[in-house]
Amino acid sequence: MSEEQHAFVLHARPHKENQLLVTLLTELNGKINALIYVGQSKKSTKKGLLQPFLPLSISYKGDSSLKFITRIESTSPSYSLRKNYLFSGFYLNELLVKLLSNDIDCSELFHQYKKALVQLDNQEDLNIVLRNFELFLISELGMSFDFTPIHEEHTLFTDENGEDYKEKAKGFYYIAEQGFVPAYSNHSSHCYNREHLEAIEKFIISTDEHELGDAKLTFKLLMRQLLNQLLGNKPLNSRALFKVRKPS
Repeated sequence: MSEEQHAFVLHARPHKENQLLVTLLTELNGKINALIYVGQSKKSTKKGLLQPFLPLSISYKGDSSLKFITRIESTSPSYSLRKNYLFSGFYLNELLVKLLSNDIDCSELFHQYKKALVQLDNQEDLNIVLRNFELFLISELGMSFDFTPIHEEHTLFTDENGEDYKEKAKGFYYIAEQGFVPAYSNHSSHCYNREHLEAIEKFIISTDEHELGDAKLTFKLLMRQLLNQLLGNKPLNSRALFKVRKPS
């Protein structure tokens, strides 16, 4: 039997009769999959609790990959997310479901998720909220950006005497397993502006959103490329929700 702990529902779907299969992010045990008996009544109180963005307290039993919820109750009202902020919440949930391994302690990520929900509830800048959470998630997965190459001089040109000379590249590609690679042409859609990458590096170090300046779109595209690689280029259903509204 697990001890009481805080949790959020990331995903829920019907299982067998009067049961739901839920994926939860828990404070002490990370992501877990669990069954819960909800009863026969359409007005079951448990069904009402198994909603996203509702702070919960739970206990469960079972040491296998599939747990059984023995107690569940809400600890405070649900975060009231609307429009793009709601879609962003679904986006965070889908990232956690698809990228986070089960039964691994990630209490700091749990609190970062809760912080993100508070920020979405307060309708703070989506670019900042989502990028901060994405950064925290990839760190939890053992990944980070090495910005060293963007500060180095690279052999880019050959002068009229046939000798190579160096200067800092204006653009960089991001390649899995290699990191930032200097681009000889700055016109590719996958080439990132060096000054923007420098701004992103400063933001990551300082967490000061003013450091980003005009680099917000570059940061979004860079994170999307990395996350797509982690997802095996499988589409996220939550991203489709933004198509009817202004992208975040």
